[in-house]
Amino acid sequence: MLPVDPARTAVLVMDYQQDVVTHFVPVEDEMLQRAARVLERTRAAGIPVIYVVTHFRPTHPEIVPDRGLFRSLRAANQLVEGTPGAAVHSAVAPVPGDVVVTKKRVGAFSGSDLEYILRAFGRTHLVLFGVATSGVVLSTVRAAADLDYDMQIIADCCADRDEEVHRVLIGKIFKSMAPAVSADEFVAALDRLDTASPGE
Repeated sequence: MLPVDPARTAVLVMDYQQDVVTHFVPVEDEMLQRAARVLERTRAAGIPVIYVVTHFRPTHPEIVPDRGLFRSLRAANQLVEGTPGAAVHSAVAPVPGDVVVTKKRVGAFSGSDLEYILRAFGRTHLVLFGVATSGVVLSTVRAAADLDYDMQIIADCCADRDEEVHRVLIGKIFKSMAPAVSADEFVAALDRLDTASPGE
């Protein structure tokens, strides 16, 4: 676990939306509870929590109807801004003071203003998790690595339809760019901030 510097760290919560975690990649309650604990402790440490969500306008004008990765969302009328399915799951919902960033494609930086937010906050260390590991997490890690961010992934707050794909990404592909930590390890690192002596 990299030392957590509250002045340069941000936590990204990605695609924890109702349609995603109940239909696309069903997520167990235990994972939602872990994520909620991470977010609660992050806020208590004064570290920004940034939600990254996928939202489309009614009728999905942003999506080509007959080709591309997102055509199935258009056909199913999913992730329309303002609908229950597009909302962040209630177990990990944003609270006042959190930032919500909207994207139109897979990666957190794709069609969003995330880079502007991070720059304005002076954040260079990203601790991130999301659904799915092979989707938003993969795309975001690769983009953030190109932008020279330090990163870590909270592995047990990520999930994928294919458990083997999740395992290989976390254990091998991401290792050099965004080493994995557990929710407990990250919370413990935040707890150490409370016990550190001034100047440490």
